[in-house]
Amino acid sequence: MSALIRMRLAGLLRGGRILAPAIAVLIVLGVIYGGGPSPAAVAYGYSAAALFPVLAWQTKVLLDTEPDGQRRLARVALGARREALAGLLAATWLGLFVSAVAMVAPWLFRGIETGRGVLSGTLLGVLAHLLAVPPAVAVGALAGRAVTRGVRNGVAVLVVAAVLVVVLGLQGSFAPWLVPPVMATARALNDVEPPPATTLIQLIVWAVLWCAAAFAIYARLRRTRS
Repeated sequence: MSALIRMRLAGLLRGGRILAPAIAVLIVLGVIYGGGPSPAAVAYGYSAAALFPVLAWQTKVLLDTEPDGQRRLARVALGARREALAGLLAATWLGLFVSAVAMVAPWLFRGIETGRGVLSGTLLGVLAHLLAVPPAVAVGALAGRAVTRGVRNGVAVLVVAAVLVVVLGLQGSFAPWLVPPVMATARALNDVEPPPATTLIQLIVWAVLWCAAAFAIYARLRRTRS
């Protein structure tokens, strides 16, 4: 399975399809940090929320790079579960790498205030990105060609999901539990004082439950559609 993960990542990089998401990441980071230094927690909270649709798109691009015939051969060789898991793990590793770049990049351009609370703010930023990567991978996987069976359907799923994450994630939403806590995390980190531990635990539990449901749906669809 590790060989399949490396092959999918290599296919994404060598085929050049990573360029569009990479450029989008640079644009997002440039917009967030181009206005001057910000408190670490606030900046990283917005960074995780803004990168969410890019990470989902990146996941879809990664999973769609492999031809259908090659994916079916991998499915026969490794089994359905391991083949699907290899794609998710490859997307997760890539998402974590992009998140690490997003955490380090603002320090190179003095985009983070270095005053009081920088350590706690940075740790909260790490948490914010960790809470964004798995849901983004889930959304990108559900928009992948192996599930939607077409480019048009996949793009529609991706766009609708990204819009709903923002709209239903707004404060006062009638059904915030339908989407991952990306916007809720950004709001929690927007305050001057660090959020209480109970709030962070609620966000973590919320993200875990949402991801469990999303990946369960993905596993079921992969069994019936591939």
